[in-house]
Amino acid sequence: MIDPKDREELLRVARRSVEETLRGGDYRPDVPPDGPLAEKRGAFVTLTRAGRLRGCIGLVVSDRPLIRVVAEMATAAARDDYRFSPVRREEFPELRIEISALTPLEPVAGPEEIRVGRDGLLIRKGASSGLLLPQVADREGWDAERFLDETCRKAGLPAGAWREGASVERFGAEVWGEEE
Repeated sequence: MIDPKDREELLRVARRSVEETLRGGDYRPDVPPDGPLAEKRGAFVTLTRAGRLRGCIGLVVSDRPLIRVVAEMATAAARDDYRFSPVRREEFPELRIEISALTPLEPVAGPEEIRVGRDGLLIRKGASSGLLLPQVADREGWDAERFLDETCRKAGLPAGAWREGASVERFGAEVWGEEE
């Protein structure tokens, strides 16, 4: 578990990364010698504005410290999410940041092994892959089968591809963010 002090530090890092990106710079935070911020783990950074998604990018698995992953993903969410134009400077004060620090991937045999609200999913088949964070299924009110189907769709696969040879993995996430 990441304690409240470290969560606040990661939110500061993400916000500063976005701010530096908007100024044309690059922010590389110092890595502490140990503790959760130094652990090598994946993370997603989600940006919202007025309650609407503005960017979300992450790494499922990482060989870099969490503090650096959060900084890099915050920059990518502001600049590189193909679904949105890059964030503009005037939007910055209205942005809210959410961080999802991920646990390692585990294979899943079927919906009975998935707990909605706790697990995120990664589905892969051939060159296609799709990922949904745990909070998505919970927010949408999906059951495990619908969560699997929607993750298939995100991968560009037909619903039910998880029954037909796609690999399914789950992960947990510690999720926190700034208030709207």
